[in-house]
Amino acid sequence: VETQLKFLEEGIHYDELNEEEQALYEETFDDEMPDFISSQALNSWLFNKDTVDKVLATLMEKGIKVEGGDKLGKTIIFAKNHRHAEFIVERFNALYPEYHGNFARVIDHYVNYAQSLLDTFAGPLNLPQIAVSVDMLDTGVDIPEVVNLVFFKKVMSKAKFWQMIGRGTRLCPDLFGVGLPKERFLIFDFCGNFEFFRLKIKGKETQVAPSITERIFNIKLELIRKLERFAYQQEPHISYRNRLVEEMIGEISRLNRRHFVVKRHLKQVEKYSVKAAWEHLGDLDLNEIKEHLTPLIIPSDDDEPAKRFDHLIFTIELGELLGKNVNYHKEQVVKTAYQLSKLGTIPQVLAKQELIERVRTNEFWHFAEISDYEMVRKELRELIKFIAQEAHAIYYTDFSDEIITTQECPGEFRVEDLQDYKKKVNQYIREHQDHMAIYKLKHNKPLDKKDFMELEKILWGEVGTKDDYFKEFGDTPLSILVRSIVGLDQMAANEAFSEFLNDQNLDSKQSRFVKTIVDYVVKNGIMERRALQEEPFESIGSIVDLFPTETAIKIVSIIDSIKKNATEVGA
Repeated sequence: VETQLKFLEEGIHYDELNEEEQALYEETFDDEMPDFISSQALNSWLFNKDTVDKVLATLMEKGIKVEGGDKLGKTIIFAKNHRHAEFIVERFNALYPEYHGNFARVIDHYVNYAQSLLDTFAGPLNLPQIAVSVDMLDTGVDIPEVVNLVFFKKVMSKAKFWQMIGRGTRLCPDLFGVGLPKERFLIFDFCGNFEFFRLKIKGKETQVAPSITERIFNIKLELIRKLERFAYQQEPHISYRNRLVEEMIGEISRLNRRHFVVKRHLKQVEKYSVKAAWEHLGDLDLNEIKEHLTPLIIPSDDDEPAKRFDHLIFTIELGELLGKNVNYHKEQVVKTAYQLSKLGTIPQVLAKQELIERVRTNEFWHFAEISDYEMVRKELRELIKFIAQEAHAIYYTDFSDEIITTQECPGEFRVEDLQDYKKKVNQYIREHQDHMAIYKLKHNKPLDKKDFMELEKILWGEVGTKDDYFKEFGDTPLSILVRSIVGLDQMAANEAFSEFLNDQNLDSKQSRFVKTIVDYVVKNGIMERRALQEEPFESIGSIVDLFPTETAIKIVSIIDSIKKNATEVGA
């Protein structure tokens, strides 16, 4: 159901409002009255009651019902931001007081006990029946009972759009009674998303953004890793690393090990709840933690501006350790200090006047070290919310909106019809290179049985079916296909052939031959022996003519071992 609302399409024009609404408009905006409010402003800093009310009325009237048509089926409303989500629920409760505030709930990363709310929503007989979400339910959540999806925001990524639609494609037997399974679902699009992609606009190929909690956890993880270097084995770096480790262990230890989601990753939870596991973190450790633990971390009760300031300072600290240019991020801190300097009437801000003024000087940044950055972070983080309150006024209005058009497109809608299997496989593999099995294949690490099972789960379960796979790729092994898509990491390839790449005794042709092999496996992932007799190798020369027999055998064995790591279960 594609519905165009006037304000969401054209914005709000003062001249087009009736006399009573114009008076309300003037009163609302006072001295800074704009002649026009763009559609982008709606649900960002201006929230209009009638716009939301019309969306909810359309859903309640036309949405798929269950329980003999008496109750709206499970529904996900994709909201633009947290404030928008809260306003939607507020308006629903005002319009439908008979549900006593339990029928619709906000479920996103900003609410307390979000995972518990999600678990409750997933229960077929539980309320809420409507989940209003910002990002949290866009992907990766399987609730078969969902029959209505409401797009109340624009989606710029085509891949993400299809993933969001995927929330409605899960089969659900007996949903409408014994022997009456779920055979269809409805999509309500109020923001022109279908039109956007129907025009064959590719959109912005963005991955689902991780939450601020996940980003902070991961950057602290990187800090711990970098602080292992010889250069930082003195105070205050040692104490700082130890404190970060304790914080990470604390966050992991707080996970509820009886929760079904946590149970799936219990091995990693137990492993990294012990301090000994943090003495040295290798690449596999980092990827294991990011894949299995980062998504589980419970958001703290700190306000969002404080968390964003934490992330900004941590980014500067990591950049300093890596020798990267972080001048832009430092400028953001200076701008923040400047904004705080204008809030001297707030006692908490005034108490930090000396530090705020010092942070604005070039001298501070010239001599500052990690301990100084940490001091700034701790002292100022609780003040950032005062800036956020000043950033942009929020307005709530009640102007009469108008439904311009409503177009219903009947027929079964399946995600599988939207994008052919081969494209979905390529897209998934390229976007999930931090998945442990995919990471191992890219970095020439041996696979275990669990890795092969994970690949089957992904390619034969999540992305499509086993039949889809064999129709498209025949008997190509799963691991070989993945390696061919992601290729081989350059450093991993260099390491495999390091003996020859570092051999100063090789002549120019031998050196060129080896470097060509490295380039080949980086691009293609694996290499068959017969490729050595074809271009681009043939024009360089035969391996048996260029190298002594023993050396040629060793080169071929390395080529074979790279393929072996992608096809056989490691020891």
